[in-house]
Amino acid sequence: MTPQNLMLLPLSTPKLSIGCPILDHCLGGGIACNSITELVGESGSGKTQLCLQLTVRAQLPPSHGGLGASSIYIFTEFSFPFRRLQQLGNLYHASYPNLIRLEPLEDIYVHGVHDAQELIHVLGDIEAFIAIDHTRLPVKLIVIDSIAALFRSQYQTTPADLKRRSEMFFNISGTLKGLANKYGLAVVVTNQVVDYIGPHHGVNGVRLGNLESLDTSGRRVSPALGLAWAHCINSRVFLARHEQSIEVDIRNAPSTSICSQTHRTFHLVFAPHLAYASAEFVIKKEGIVRVSQ
Repeated sequence: MTPQNLMLLPLSTPKLSIGCPILDHCLGGGIACNSITELVGESGSGKTQLCLQLTVRAQLPPSHGGLGASSIYIFTEFSFPFRRLQQLGNLYHASYPNLIRLEPLEDIYVHGVHDAQELIHVLGDIEAFIAIDHTRLPVKLIVIDSIAALFRSQYQTTPADLKRRSEMFFNISGTLKGLANKYGLAVVVTNQVVDYIGPHHGVNGVRLGNLESLDTSGRRVSPALGLAWAHCINSRVFLARHEQSIEVDIRNAPSTSICSQTHRTFHLVFAPHLAYASAEFVIKKEGIVRVSQ
């Protein structure tokens, strides 16, 4: 393959549109197939909302930004938000009645796991499930929400446990990348954040991709699972949120009232062939969309 063709290769990779043009632009067209994309952020930042939106949009044909595919959603904590997924599915069916089924959840396969070893076992079952090809639409999206929850208490901070944990990271990511490359899948994982106290520039002297630091809700944070996990993913998106107090004039009231307003920002921390990009977004009934200008 010539160098010229190598440069054109990323452009030919199928992409799954988020459904918001400005966020898709940050990602060079959407969530890339054949790779692992991480969504990292604090609780309530919009990670799960975005994942649910992707599973519904994946059912759209490529001409409408989808993959013409079904999805597998692996959840690791709390109960799965079936009601919100049904709401999104109904809204998309109303917008695309001939492209998305009346029961869109029939093309989304949900499974819960509780520890890293169980995830490895489930990923083996998933490969067999994809290979059998008994689904109405081919599986083209795997979501794991969240990866950090699987390692919260299973491993200690001893050198031996840290080594075992890193080996598990590479085992999981290697399996996911193998599936992504073999079947042309988009893989999306969510990750949590931890408070960071240290030098202002980077974490432990290492820059976090395109950003010197990650800030959310007035805190400096870093992605959970450390640098070992960072080497296991292809792209990282940071979802930040900040609360702002604003004065609101209330009609016939003697004084103004103070209200809290949430600002959310989408940051592309690192990705192959892409420069840093960011955009503000809001979460509405119909999903994640850009802030109206």
